[in-house]
Amino acid sequence: MRRGSLVRRRQLARTLRELRVHAGLTIEAAAPRLDVSPAKLSRIENAHQGVDVHLVRSMLDLFDVGGDRWTEIIQLTREAGAKGWWRAYGLDDKGYLPLESEASSVRDFTVTYVPGLLQTEDYARALFEASLTPRTAETIERDVQVRMIRQRRLTSSTDPIQLFAVIDEPVLYRPVGGPAVMNAQLRHLVAAAAFDSVELQVLPTGIGAHPAMGGAFTILSFDGLGEPDMGYVEHPMGAVHVDKEEDVARARLVFDRLRSVALDPAESVALIERVAAQM
Repeated sequence: MRRGSLVRRRQLARTLRELRVHAGLTIEAAAPRLDVSPAKLSRIENAHQGVDVHLVRSMLDLFDVGGDRWTEIIQLTREAGAKGWWRAYGLDDKGYLPLESEASSVRDFTVTYVPGLLQTEDYARALFEASLTPRTAETIERDVQVRMIRQRRLTSSTDPIQLFAVIDEPVLYRPVGGPAVMNAQLRHLVAAAAFDSVELQVLPTGIGAHPAMGGAFTILSFDGLGEPDMGYVEHPMGAVHVDKEEDVARARLVFDRLRSVALDPAESVALIERVAAQM
């Protein structure tokens, strides 16, 4: 399941760039010796273009890399070129899903809806139906299924993901899909909060202003891959990947502050249960 070609391509790109620099070669010096243009080599090193095993072998020869390191990088090249499971559902390697598929943990602050990793099928379907993005009935069902597949990692012993979710309190009262669907969604939140992989907190309206008044955001971490944390922000006109370290560091500080002023997990579950009982 865990095969995110975008993340692997970024990892490979960084590795190849470091090897070239360590070999004392500039892009302009290395490119003609690899029979590629400097522009193409630059795109590869910035993960804007994929690279096949044959070219990587040439690069490793040029950079004088051998032994176990050779084998490791060739394997990484194959993983970077592999198709992610989402391709079978007609989705490409752009957007959020390929990043999450390789993440070890997700920090998610949502202000208008329940986080995708915690949504029920009916709740997710209602969100897709309300979206202005054109979708056929078949596409909606596909997107719901993809969302459910993502959630399997919360209970996986072989490919786990840790979720730290802070939900703005008004989300609990918005009857997405109608009262029955929302009631089931709230009860699902209570059940999911018991998972070892989930830490769920509600940000109470009563605290007033807080550091994330600007809106929702997500932080992805990639432990074991050597990749830095990445931010992700969705908005009505699209989405933005944020990888500038100072921006991601600020997002981490904001998220930590939100957790400190939110209800603790037990208090959050108690509030969700009260809201569900009244719906």
